[in-house]
Order: sequence, then C-alpha cells, then structure tokens
Amino acid sequence: MKETTLVIMAAGIGSRFGGGIKQLEPVGPSGEIIMDYSIHDALEAGFNKVIFIIRKDLEKDFKEIIGNRIERIADVSYAFQETDDLPKGFEKPADRTKPWGTGQAVLCIKGMVEGPFLVINADDYYGKEGFKKIHDYMVSDMKSGGDVYDICMGGFILQNTLSENGGVTRGVCQVNPDGTLKDVTETFNIQMKADGTLEAYDESGEPVSISPAQHVSMNMWGLPVEFLDELERGFPEFLSNLKEGDIKSEYLLPKVIDRLIKSGRAEVAVLETQDKWFGVTYKEDKEAVVASIRTLIQNGIYPEKLFG
Repeated sequence: MKETTLVIMAAGIGSRFGGGIKQLEPVGPSGEIIMDYSIHDALEAGFNKVIFIIRKDLEKDFKEIIGNRIERIADVSYAFQETDDLPKGFEKPADRTKPWGTGQAVLCIKGMVEGPFLVINADDYYGKEGFKKIHDYMVSDMKSGGDVYDICMGGFILQNTLSENGGVTRGVCQVNPDGTLKDVTETFNIQMKADGTLEAYDESGEPVSISPAQHVSMNMWGLPVEFLDELERGFPEFLSNLKEGDIKSEYLLPKVIDRLIKSGRAEVAVLETQDKWFGVTYKEDKEAVVASIRTLIQNGIYPEKLFG
C-alpha cells in the first residue's frame, strides 16, 4: 500500500493550553476539537500516517491532550518547528518571536516521509470531499520525479469559506481551463457586505475585486516527497533576501508554489470541493462551529463520539 501522510501544522498553538487557544476549543459533543474531525476524515479517505508539526516546548502537553489518543488509531510522528532552526550560516534575529511560516513548517518533516503528503492547518475544518479527492489523486495520478513538481490542492469556493464575524485572509486562485492553478494571490479582510458584494484588499491595503464563486486555497496542499528538496533549497535564499530589521516576513508555502508555477516548474491540479469550511477565526465563531458540527452529526456524517 502506498504511504500517504497527513501533515498538520500546529506550531502556532499558544504556549499554554486551554484559556482561549482556538485550535483546542472543544466543538464536538464529546469534547472533540476541529483537528479531530480532520484526522477522522483523512484516515477514512485512506491516509495511513499522521505527522504533527509543533514546537518542542509543547510536546508533553500536546501528546497528553491530542497526540496520545490519536496514536491509538494511527501511526503518529512529531516534527518540531523552532525559530532558531535555520540553515548553516544564518542566525535568528534577537527580536524574532514568531515561526518562519508554512514553508519552514513543512520543511521540518524532511526525512520523515517516503511518499506524497497532504498539508493542512490545525484549526480549519475542511470537510470530507477534499481529503478523499486529494488522497485518490496521490495514489492514482500524482507523478514522482521529473523536472516539474506534480502538486494538487483542495479548491474551496470562496463564499463557502467566509466568517460572519469579520474579514478573513484567503489565497484567491486563478484557474486555467484545464483545471490547473494559474496563480494564487494572498487577499486580505474578505467579507460579505450588506448588499451581497464582497469587500477585499491586497497586501498593500488597496481594494480588489473578487467573485464569491472563485476558488481559494485553504492551505490544503497535496505534495510529492521531492518538494521538500525544493523547500530546503529555497529557505536560505528567502533568508538572504530579508531586509535588515525585518522580523515578520515568512517563508510561505503558497508563495513558493506560485513562483514554481510561474517558472514552469510545477503544475497544480485544483480539486474542487463544495464542502463548507469553518473555523474559529474570531471568538464569536465558536457558537456557529458547534452548531455546524451538531448538524453534521444529525445528518449522519459523523458519530456522536469520533474516537472510542
């Protein structure tokens, strides 16, 4: 059986558990958190390994609260994302406190996977369709080796990924007629206005026009194992180009992939999912997430208790 790994980026979890840490807020009737539903859906789709990317100082607590019970049903490993884990010749700026972004996070699993892997955020609910489509693509269609990286992504519909409680940031996609990704642009403070139109801004704060029916990336990327070599090559280049005093820039997965597409070195299959995303972007979102999970249980999508 082909190894397919679910990689969950959870290094952004706060240093103390409980007390409003959004990734660990119970949303299911038996205390389940959003991450539990992602793991359940991934295992059901056929993924056979789970890697949690966390910070080393969280390992003990993370295992007690999440990892140990998942280890009873799946092959679980841990990778550690640290701000001072940098290539030879580079040092962490004294004032840098946040990790170096999703590109560095995924690079942490180098040497831990032998086949394709799916990367997701810890605090997003993705629905079942994306996991199934990406797993099937990995097993049946994903090509390994060669000069062009074969990548896939869950293509969510923008209007299915909004919060009623404020603006959200999304990777807005342009898709080619053949279903491959043309480009992905980080777009900020997207929210539906009272008249049914969307408000959105680019990274410089200028308003942009987008459609509710456009595809967006929710950091749900299916990647070949060779892609880790690309991340390893690109990280020193990213660090070398930082301006002095810049302590906030991040090495981001979507930007790496976008650059590879534009240089002809990657093709990304956009696998559309009609599932509705939800997450706790704002404190007020939790009530809606709990209600959504309850509806999914009532409709027979999930059992009352996921594991056990």
